[in-house]
Amino acid sequence: MTVVLIRHGATEWSVTGKHTSFTDVPLTASGRRDAERVSERLARREFDLVLTSPRSRARVTAELAGYGAVAEVEEDLAEVNYGEYEGRTTPEIRVEVPGWSIWTHGSPGGETVDDVGVRVDRVIERMIAVDGDSLVFAHGHLLRILGARWIGLPAAYGGNLLLHTASVCELGFERERRALMLWNDTLHLTD
Repeated sequence: MTVVLIRHGATEWSVTGKHTSFTDVPLTASGRRDAERVSERLARREFDLVLTSPRSRARVTAELAGYGAVAEVEEDLAEVNYGEYEGRTTPEIRVEVPGWSIWTHGSPGGETVDDVGVRVDRVIERMIAVDGDSLVFAHGHLLRILGARWIGLPAAYGGNLLLHTASVCELGFERERRALMLWNDTLHLTD
């Protein structure tokens, strides 16, 4: 059993570092091209379960990668709710809260990474219940948390897992132990 994770293609907000949870920001032209290139990486793969975040940037990435017709919207894959920090960059937030990090501080009116960890644990259990491979289209912070939780680490350890837009990750097993098989692979992408 393998789980393939795809972060959505670039948006204007992801390019500028704005925290984006519930705001619908479309993919940029290069984000759309990168999402289409993901299909090349997945061309010979079969998946028994295909899930996508409800946010349009993830759903469009799934469509451009060739999985829109089979992708099931999973609410638990929505990006971290940044609350009052939605649309703001880390440097902007740190003017008010020196040293702020989503990994340690959370967001007023939003979620903590541990809150999101509970959500991704439900998704992990759902994928493990499938006999075959799973494919997931979602977001940067959420997928980093999913990667950490997959290998049994606290959600905050996702802060150690860099993840670019339209990158490919694979989760699997080394014998019976969960393992990261591939992380943040962007070799297939060009600008």
